[in-house]
Amino acid sequence: MSSGGDLKTEIIDGVGVVSLNRPHRHNAITDALFDEMCTTIRAHLSDPSVRCLLIRGEGPSFCSGRDKAELGKRAEGVDDFTFIREHQQIRLEVLESTKPVVAAVQGAALGGGFEIALSADMRVIADDALIGLPEVGLGLVPDTGGTQLLPALVGPARAKYLVLSGARIDARTAYAWGLAEEVVPVDELHDRALALCRHLARQPKLAVSMAKMLVNQASTVDVRTGMGQELLAQTALFRSDEYLSIKQDALRAREESTARSRNESDGY
Repeated sequence: MSSGGDLKTEIIDGVGVVSLNRPHRHNAITDALFDEMCTTIRAHLSDPSVRCLLIRGEGPSFCSGRDKAELGKRAEGVDDFTFIREHQQIRLEVLESTKPVVAAVQGAALGGGFEIALSADMRVIADDALIGLPEVGLGLVPDTGGTQLLPALVGPARAKYLVLSGARIDARTAYAWGLAEEVVPVDELHDRALALCRHLARQPKLAVSMAKMLVNQASTVDVRTGMGQELLAQTALFRSDEYLSIKQDALRAREESTARSRNESDGY
């Protein structure tokens, strides 16, 4: 097993297991974690000994999305368009891979975290799962496939409900709507998801590859085009007055909260 800090990975019976490992932050995605995750997933996708991927999270949540401490921030020299496109690319590679990918989801799966799960071929979720896309409330839109992958699973009206309202749904609702193949007790999640992946890894490799391609052809043929539209919309929204105002209010509230905490710790 490799345990590189914010991410752990191992290969078990032909299953490449990728575990987000920031439980204290509900596995929120930082730039460093994203880079490590991309490297690891691509290594498993290109490794002939890996027949199936399992993406999971350590601790109480699968992934709460982009770490708020880095929300809207970019590394030097990186513009919004390039940043979003890089995040979209790994989703497309997972979708278009010939290998089956399973997401094991517990606790929070929000924003980009939910979109990680959506890009998987199947989802096994715990009975404590809470799923949602909060981007519109921030003056943004889902930008790594959320608007494109949801309608095929839940229909356009429910997709609009989740995207436009920012509502969060529980495990029972997610299963009823077609967002999960199984709901299991949280303490059984990892074992059940791994058992499914082991079964998929034992299936005939060529037949699995062709079968995944055929199902994708029926359900996700226009995803690349739609994600391109997400890219353009989000790039524009990052410069909109609405988003910048909401961002400024959030920063101000965070600074006030930090100041209050500091004062309380100093005994004021």
